[in-house]
Amino acid sequence: QVQLVESGGGLVQPGDSLRLSCVVSGVTVAATTIGWFRQAPGKEREGVSCISEVDGNIYNADSVRGRFGISGDNAKNTVYLQMNSLKLEDTAVYYCRAWSTGGGRNYWGQGTQVTVSS
Repeated sequence: QVQLVESGGGLVQPGDSLRLSCVVSGVTVAATTIGWFRQAPGKEREGVSCISEVDGNIYNADSVRGRFGISGDNAKNTVYLQMNSLKLEDTAVYYCRAWSTGGGRNYWGQGTQVTVSS
């Protein structure tokens, strides 16, 4: 059984930093495409950053490039999202997702709330 458990969200001010964690069980993070998505109130869920199982490359959304960084710890089977220079528009529920590009695997965590407010 695959489980993804996010943590690290909270209430911060613009310009602050947060690090989200996604502890994965049931699949090895190094063997799956894994990444972070977010959904703001009234908006569709969007991709933020991911690590490809195919080539190991990292892909970031334009809105977070240069501010957010995804990384993985194979020993802990955990994926992180370091978020710097947070903006009001980064407010959302952040979800961790593990999936296979060829289909057959698609798992989501329960989400963690990030609120950026002055």
